[in-house]
Amino acid sequence: MQKRAQDNKDKTLEELVIDVKSVVKVNKGGRQRRFAATVVVGDRKGRVGLGIGKANEVPDAIKKAIQDANKNIIKIPLIDGRTVAHEAIGTSGAARVMIKPAAAGTGVIAGGSVRAVLELAGVRDIVSKSLGARTKLNMARAALNALASIKTAEEVAALRGKTVEEILG
Repeated sequence: MQKRAQDNKDKTLEELVIDVKSVVKVNKGGRQRRFAATVVVGDRKGRVGLGIGKANEVPDAIKKAIQDANKNIIKIPLIDGRTVAHEAIGTSGAARVMIKPAAAGTGVIAGGSVRAVLELAGVRDIVSKSLGARTKLNMARAALNALASIKTAEEVAALRGKTVEEILG
């Protein structure tokens, strides 16, 4: 995993290469080999994006993946700037990722590409469990889907037409 820093409209986004793999397309003239890169970008303050890119050379594939990730950035509501509001499960393909909020000082309990997504999103205290397939790309997508499904108490209260106090009990 490689780290880089990039300036994007005066906001610094960090980049983390999750996976670079060789992919092959078979033509009648033989095999055509290319590289596929998976990259996560985030500002560690609640913005995170995932992108993939393919090219004949690894650096070009990484550049394309970074551009794709910058186009697909989502905003995540962080509670106290460190954890998520509630438990959520995200899926992508056969991969499922469960994330739970954790007490202060717990840290990021996650593995592989899920850890990369959570850290670049700015989550500091969280517990996650990977269920199903362990494909790096699908695990990262499932973690993003779980984060995207999280709603704050204010959003839930607005949807239900109640006050925040009624929602929280």
